Amino acid sequence: MKELPTPTLELSPHALPRGLLHPASPALGSLVRGRAPGSMDNGIQVAWARHLDEVREAQRLRHLVFAGEMGARLPDTVPGHDVDLFDDFCEHLLVRDTASGTVIGTYRVLTPAQAKRVGSFYSDTEFDLTRLRFLRERMVELGRSCVHPDHRHGGVIMALWGALADFMVRNRLDTMIGCASIPMQHHGAHGVVGGGHAAASIWNKLKVTHLASVEFHVRPRLPLPVDRLDGTLDVEPPALIKGYLRLGAKILGAPAWDPDFNAADLPMMMRLADLPPRYRKHFLGA
Repeated sequence: MKELPTPTLELSPHALPRGLLHPASPALGSLVRGRAPGSMDNGIQVAWARHLDEVREAQRLRHLVFAGEMGARLPDTVPGHDVDLFDDFCEHLLVRDTASGTVIGTYRVLTPAQAKRVGSFYSDTEFDLTRLRFLRERMVELGRSCVHPDHRHGGVIMALWGALADFMVRNRLDTMIGCASIPMQHHGAHGVVGGGHAAASIWNKLKVTHLASVEFHVRPRLPLPVDRLDGTLDVEPPALIKGYLRLGAKILGAPAWDPDFNAADLPMMMRLADLPPRYRKHFLGA
């Protein structure tokens, strides 16, 4: 068993994962009703990775989904794993199937302190985030979210989001950003739409209904050429993006093109203050 290259605290009700900013506050913790790390329900268990072997499990799942399903071109740093330089600085949230012990869902979370250590957020590599600079001290980045194809039901996503809400409240953080991917070969209700046309159509629809106010807008470093694509198709966003929108997330600008991941990425932001009442009650008890 290899330890993580950055300091790791043993996980318990009284200890926080590596890189967290503040000790647990009883007053804040009592507000959180989402599934806490280590809890089990409906045959799944949620926990933060404690050492490199557990991070490798998440990276294998990511490789299965991103390379196997989406056709991403991933570095061969560790064969069969999705590994990049940000992984060593992130907290890795895992959902396991309790019967098999297999990791079936994952997120990675980059805190403000760790983003300073690595030099940027991952999203900085795809977008100019200048307009978000006033948020950075209380902003985390969510990334590399994926769920095993045999377990894509609401329970896994809700377990992940419950643990993330707990994480945010305990650390007095209020904003989450990330790149939400739309595969270039988009599988929707009307079949497969390729060539980026689905992403252009989704962007054209969501910029009318879910675009953030101008002070939060960001610019893609490699824009998807939406003006040269058919943006009039009747296609639905991927399930994860629809879930974010139900939580009150906003789109921060036009999509970037990520040729390595064979996807268009929408910049998204979720703020705890914007959670609709039903989700505030579920995740925050307020």
